[in-house]
Amino acid sequence: MTHSPGTARVLLVSALSVTGLLTTAGCSLDNEPRPRWFNASAPATAVSPAGEQPAGSGAALTEAQARAALITEADLGEPWGPTRGARTWRDGLLKATTEKRDCQRLLDALYAEDLFGPPTGPHAVSALDDADTDAQLRYQVAAHRPADVDRALDWMKSLPGTCGQFMAATTRGGVQTVEVTRMPLPPVGNARQALRVTLAGETEEGELTYLTMDLAAARVGEEAVTVTNAGLDEVHAEVTQQTVQLGVQRLTDLRKQGRVQI
Repeated sequence: MTHSPGTARVLLVSALSVTGLLTTAGCSLDNEPRPRWFNASAPATAVSPAGEQPAGSGAALTEAQARAALITEADLGEPWGPTRGARTWRDGLLKATTEKRDCQRLLDALYAEDLFGPPTGPHAVSALDDADTDAQLRYQVAAHRPADVDRALDWMKSLPGTCGQFMAATTRGGVQTVEVTRMPLPPVGNARQALRVTLAGETEEGELTYLTMDLAAARVGEEAVTVTNAGLDEVHAEVTQQTVQLGVQRLTDLRKQGRVQI
């Protein structure tokens, strides 16, 4: 499905001064058309030779620090703004079943926007809408046991192989063809993983639907960031990738502050 890029936008204003945009070919989807606001010539963030960004030596975050670590509309710039509520495609398309166990777990995680289960400490969430494309982005910061996060990330890594393509039935009687592919992320945090999931089908009225949903996560010490970015129109991979990059940098800086009150 092809769409026009829409109006030019300002992407991740803070990222331009803190982390820079991605430049390596491995950090964008193969053959993904570039939106007009994407600046491929900006400098990339420096990383350690091992490809890992230090997680910071501070103690666990406070509730106030978790909220301060969120990505907001001020970071994304226009046309992003506070969410106006859940889209109808959440219940219509994501609430679905399949016979494959791992694939069902993925569908459940996408619908609930819950990858790691209940947090073990502070938890904060921001939700944003793209006024041009109606895409929705949800950004979470939460404390989790590192071993649990790493197991979930390893499971995500396996999904393009085990759930590369499968069929899912929605609760409204529709059938969706689901495809799962790997999405590269910049080398930030202690561990990270991302997927692009597409669901193609039609409504009860015979209208064709095509939902794209990015699921990305990274661990920074004892905290994790999770990003979902989805919509029926354009969903730009660069938004997902750079949101993770900026979010991990912000979380890393806050962890270094330890329990200093904000």
